[in-house]
Amino acid sequence: MNTCDVLVIGAGPGGGNAALQSAKRGLSTILIEDHPAIGTPVHCGECISEIACQNLGIKLPDHVVSKEVQGIRVIFPDGTEKCLTEEGYVLEKHLFERWIADEAVEAGASMHLNHKLSSMERIEEDGKFAGWMCDGKGENFPIQAKIVIDASGVAAICSKIVKPDGDKPLNEMGKVVAGMQYEMLEVPTDGYLDFYIWPEYAEKGYLWMIPKCDGRANVGLVTEDRPRAKKALDEFIDITHFKELEQVHPPWKEKGTHAFGGTIPISGPFVNTHYDGLMLVGDAAGFTSPLFEGGSHLALKSAVYAAETAAAAISEDDLSGSRLAEYTKLWKDEFPPYDKILKGKNALFNLTDDEMSLMARCFPNEMSDMGARGKAMVALRLLIRRPGLYFKRIVPAMLAFGYSRAKFYGW
Repeated sequence: MNTCDVLVIGAGPGGGNAALQSAKRGLSTILIEDHPAIGTPVHCGECISEIACQNLGIKLPDHVVSKEVQGIRVIFPDGTEKCLTEEGYVLEKHLFERWIADEAVEAGASMHLNHKLSSMERIEEDGKFAGWMCDGKGENFPIQAKIVIDASGVAAICSKIVKPDGDKPLNEMGKVVAGMQYEMLEVPTDGYLDFYIWPEYAEKGYLWMIPKCDGRANVGLVTEDRPRAKKALDEFIDITHFKELEQVHPPWKEKGTHAFGGTIPISGPFVNTHYDGLMLVGDAAGFTSPLFEGGSHLALKSAVYAAETAAAAISEDDLSGSRLAEYTKLWKDEFPPYDKILKGKNALFNLTDDEMSLMARCFPNEMSDMGARGKAMVALRLLIRRPGLYFKRIVPAMLAFGYSRAKFYGW
């Protein structure tokens, strides 16, 4: 029988940081990962902003940074370009995740690969919740843990296993989009991430070019039209300057097609992100940026809050859901205003290409200038040029680009 204070499920950025932060707080910590290696396969665009690093208090080692970048350029259907200048980094994501896991082990966590959780049974002592008995595939099971932190990604495995109301799962996964990309060579760049809001190819999503070192770049998309994702990406490449560029396997991928990616939750946070002795972080909690679906910053930060809450709860010998509600309060106070931004995003995709482009032409060239005065100026320009757009809820669509916390958590 292995026992621990905290069992972390999944060694992505959220899980690795949850294990690291828990171990740093003196908690006996076990980190399990169902894959044979940390960091593969890569599911995302591999970037994070400097503001995110400052917020998290981390300094990235040189070997995990592929390229330093200046910010994001958003390209609308008519070719209108607007920038969000915010310095950051494109990562070698597999190396980044391995670095965090190694830091967790150095801090005292125990890490086990090829371990897949399959069951969780409540432990009670004198009528009081006392932890979880966890079992699954892997030689270190069973594991008895006071608190479990679920960082299993979009699978949200603990939510499916824990059924507090009989046969009903703790949470139901909401809507997801498909993310897919290629690594390409000799891609021209001026140091910005290019995000294309072109609904013809990415239904209710966007396409991107994320530059990396040595002329490499990730070229990909997210779309709600999951069956058509690869075909749509190929069509986009065929009508752009990416057409003649070579597609290659990324350094971590040896076999199969060049394409790689995964699914991304887009419905916002789960109704329940905590329960008796259980907290959900990152994608497992539905934490992605409401506008551009970035998830690394949110995963890393929610892991910090989960570890803080776990340490306090264990020290007080109170593992109940009511005690762990502090975790939900912490992320709600910090994270972007999901409801407002999701409403704006939905309104954005109800616009035609022409209407979307007109809105973009009314934006300032630098979207970080979208403060109260900037928003008022954009609204005035729209009113003058096409007042009928107000009936199509263009104001919420416009405001979705202007929420400051969306900027901080956007990539």
